[in-house]
Amino acid sequence: MAWPTRRRVAWILAAAVLGLLLLAAFLLSRPDRVARFALAQAGQALGLEITSSGASEYRIRGTPTLVVRDVVARLPGTATPVLAADRVLLSMPWSTLRARLADLDFTRIELDAPVLHLAAFQAWLASRPPGDGRVPTLREGIAVVDGTILADGWRVDGVELEVPLLHAQRPLEAHATGRYTTDGTRLPFDLHAVLQRPAPGHAIGIAGVATVERDTWRLPARVRLGGTWETDDEGWGVARMKLGANTAYVTDDTHMPFALGLSGPLRFVGGRSSIAPLHAHVIPLGDPDDNMVPPLDARGALAVDELLELELGGTLARWPAAWPSLPAPLDDASAGTEFDLAYAGSASLQDVARLSLRRGDARADSRLQLQRVTDWIATMDSGSPLPPIDATASIPRLEIAGAVLHGVELTLEDPATDGDE
Repeated sequence: MAWPTRRRVAWILAAAVLGLLLLAAFLLSRPDRVARFALAQAGQALGLEITSSGASEYRIRGTPTLVVRDVVARLPGTATPVLAADRVLLSMPWSTLRARLADLDFTRIELDAPVLHLAAFQAWLASRPPGDGRVPTLREGIAVVDGTILADGWRVDGVELEVPLLHAQRPLEAHATGRYTTDGTRLPFDLHAVLQRPAPGHAIGIAGVATVERDTWRLPARVRLGGTWETDDEGWGVARMKLGANTAYVTDDTHMPFALGLSGPLRFVGGRSSIAPLHAHVIPLGDPDDNMVPPLDARGALAVDELLELELGGTLARWPAAWPSLPAPLDDASAGTEFDLAYAGSASLQDVARLSLRRGDARADSRLQLQRVTDWIATMDSGSPLPPIDATASIPRLEIAGAVLHGVELTLEDPATDGDE
């Protein structure tokens, strides 16, 4: 009776092999059906409608890999996509396929020309039910080519991102390049980041180069940032953030280097970035006779979305030698000058700021357009000796050409600033 048993086993094996061959032939002939099934499973897990209108392909030999094109993911019933991409590659082990993508264990993800709509992304995050916050595993990482982030008032273009490994118990390393743009201001960047663990409460470090650019000036900088990664229901940020940068104010014929330090809690909520409270420290570098950047220590708050909001109050440690000289008794260059600066307007710095200076009993209150003042600084040697500002000054005592004046009141008027708020 052994022979019939062996024969039955042989038939069972043959039938299994034939079934697998037929299944493989069916799958290979219908990659679009496989893509729809995979996108439906992913959409069900993520609470999104995910569709693909382009050609699809996949392979099952070795590590199963699916490639879908012209992909759109959106919240059900909404018009604006959370994410759209020209091409998505998803590679995963067989165990993940058997678990219908539920175990979040993947090999690699690639995104070509993805466009992330930040407002829709935030709405999707808010719609997600509370969970255990599991971090997906990507054993060969994630790559983004030519990505775009869109938000109200700003965008990031040309995003290139490479993350070699994503694992809940391993350090996360990333390299990102791109170009932030808002209202005529550009910020190309090339940054490397390391996160101790991809979870809240762990240390993060970022280093690289970035340049703030306008048509007439730029601030190229080497930056370093450290702190603790934090997330909550409203957004994410870096607690105990400390940022240091070596930079310079550069025009066609001006180069004024300085070191900048910022500290405070950095927050990203929706499309708004903020540091409040903020501690800022500036140290001019190079030749002090040519550098118009003042040394200062200040506290306040900074917020950026479609507008730039800045409040600073502190002290100028000394009067820069490159600034116009002050008459006696205000001419002590080493004496500190207290200041308050408030600005709320376009990131192009075209709107009006308010600046107050106090030096002893003397006081000056002014309204100015920051962009016009920076342009004046660059051309002060050949242009007007008076800054383009609206200002009033009250000076109890002033010495000019041997004469002593008491109770001096001065007024400067700038037609371009007058009437602007």
